[in-house]
Amino acid sequence: MNATNILEKLVSFDSVVGTPNAAIVAWIVAYLDGHGVNAKVLAGPEGDRSNLLATIGPVDVPGYIVSGHMDVVPADAGEWTSSPFTLRRDGDKLFGRGTTDMKGYLAAALAAVPQLVKAGLKRPIHLAFSYDEEAGCRGVQHLIARLPELCCPPLGAIIGEPSNMRPVLAHKGKSAARITVRGRAGHSSRPDLGLNAIHAIAKVLHVVVEEAARLTEGALDAAFEPAYSTLQAGVIVGGKAINIIPDLCSLELEARAIAGVSPRELLAPIRASAEALRANGFTVAWEELSAYPALALSPESALAHLVSDLTGEPPLGAVSYGTEAGLYQAAGVDSVICGPGDIGRAHKPDEFILDSELAACQRFLEALGARCAA
Repeated sequence: MNATNILEKLVSFDSVVGTPNAAIVAWIVAYLDGHGVNAKVLAGPEGDRSNLLATIGPVDVPGYIVSGHMDVVPADAGEWTSSPFTLRRDGDKLFGRGTTDMKGYLAAALAAVPQLVKAGLKRPIHLAFSYDEEAGCRGVQHLIARLPELCCPPLGAIIGEPSNMRPVLAHKGKSAARITVRGRAGHSSRPDLGLNAIHAIAKVLHVVVEEAARLTEGALDAAFEPAYSTLQAGVIVGGKAINIIPDLCSLELEARAIAGVSPRELLAPIRASAEALRANGFTVAWEELSAYPALALSPESALAHLVSDLTGEPPLGAVSYGTEAGLYQAAGVDSVICGPGDIGRAHKPDEFILDSELAACQRFLEALGARCAA
């Protein structure tokens, strides 16, 4: 099967984030088995989702991780020109949910498998495919935790998020949380008898706005746009009717931190302001929705030089989106982002990838195999 055929099959699995993924995992396992590659299915704690790790080459020497995620964001079929889970060709464009983010990378990696097997690798290439990346990189954390028992310490990890096949050295870290405040309902004519949860959340929101403004004058890293860490409220839900004192309100917010800054610490003043509401009789719950660290790979690193050499592209200092790369780096594995497609197409109706982009990625991974066979 070529990369396009493989992509067609991968797109047909509606492996939406947060849902069972047994079907796509089973297909990939069967494909790899057909080429003599044993894949380990690593079940996650959810019970209905799994990561996958397959090694081509020797397991007792250090090699490289080729990392991608199998999940995709939801797709509203009514916004698409064609079915989002059926690959459609228009010229050199291949349309479908996940074509760019990031089943195109998976397809190129799987298409390269026959050549990698044939090459007789002296250093291994590990295919590490994860679940629920789109929910804050949840699945890959369980895969990374098991790496010490599955392979030698890797020389590096290549995370195939769309970067136009240009190596990317850094991204911001992220922490997202939901605050739920419960007060006491009542008739709006007697606010003195109730506890208005929306008013309480407003006090927390004021701190969010103040902290967000403060960060614009804090630590800077010119590689990013914007060059500072950020904080924002994204969702507020509360109230039932205008004449009812709202007894429940929730606020979802996120922090994105430049390298060297903890995104969780950026949320600490917000959490403190929320918990202070308890003194006024409110019940407060704090739920972390997702968290991953920043990526910061030195441009002088061996991995940066390798990927730049194989792609023929100079490294890009940083991107604004987040990936699993920061988690690999936090676990002691040098990591870089490099994958086909443009991030501007991701998470949109009529997402697509180009034939030429798939081919370029497959050539890159086969070139990596040639290095590992030398």
